[in-house]
Amino acid sequence: MPDNAWGGKPYPVFSVAPMLDVTDRHFRYFLRLLSRHTLLYTEMVTTGAILHGKDPQRFLDFSAEEHPLALQLGGSNPDELARCTELATQWGYDEINLNVGCPSDRVQNNLIGACLMAHPQRVAECLQAMQAATPLPVTVKCRIGIDEQDEDADLEAFIEAQQQAGCRIFILHARKAWLQGLSPKENREIPPLNYGRVHRLKQQHPELVIGINGGLETLDACKEQLQQVDSVMLGRAIWNNPWLVAEVDQQLMGDPATGLTRHQAIRDYLPYVEQRLQAGDRLNPMIRPLLGLFQGVPGARRFRRLLSERAHLAGEGPELLEQALALVPEQQPAAS
Repeated sequence: MPDNAWGGKPYPVFSVAPMLDVTDRHFRYFLRLLSRHTLLYTEMVTTGAILHGKDPQRFLDFSAEEHPLALQLGGSNPDELARCTELATQWGYDEINLNVGCPSDRVQNNLIGACLMAHPQRVAECLQAMQAATPLPVTVKCRIGIDEQDEDADLEAFIEAQQQAGCRIFILHARKAWLQGLSPKENREIPPLNYGRVHRLKQQHPELVIGINGGLETLDACKEQLQQVDSVMLGRAIWNNPWLVAEVDQQLMGDPATGLTRHQAIRDYLPYVEQRLQAGDRLNPMIRPLLGLFQGVPGARRFRRLLSERAHLAGEGPELLEQALALVPEQQPAAS
């Protein structure tokens, strides 16, 4: 991997995928308590939401503890993307990522997401405008193709166009997107995975940073992929079981075990919950990231039920989390 590809540093070997209605600031803050090194992504934010919405701060704000953090932008107008990139730089992000992978009908209508793979020169113009607006790394997250595109020739042409525009970092969801006939959920599951295509891309372009995404669910699977590519990205597996992130620093980056337990992670989260409640946020969105934390642990169902039934009620606060924790036997830290 190029050792200065990412702001003068190596690109992080592990990241959590941008997920709509999932990777909000609360989820990211909690994940940061579990891992120092994992690269976190915002949900995709459209240029229109930032430039024409009433409250751009709502889409751009984050807690300083979330670093390293990337903003994912959705758009296809070079000038608008450049303006948003400039704002994101001022806000303090570590990376700006262009979404060229979302298959939703809603974003296709605005020439956002995976449909842009049919317009490589437009993407190149967008990347050039974004790079001119920031000293930060500007990256691309894309598919290996769309619809009837050839996964070899068309993907190679797309990557070469972006490389000529100056982009050096690509995260590829290793399956095609079918823009007609499949829902976004089906596009995450039905098109066959083709990890080998992403591996070949790295072999053909050792000068680029190539990350892989799609269908990965365990850190052992991530280790296997890191024999072939520079970085791995997990999405829904982390939403279903956020505790996976607690082992990333040790298993993938060689850090010593911290002895952190699930109970302690939630206790470390409580001051943030209190702070955000005082700032006017609701409790329920701050609880959602925790619902899968005790997957496979005795008492997990009671923990989830209590939080799900009461987190939306007026007057509930951090003490609800303490009550939920009491329903789950405290685990001892795993031996290192």
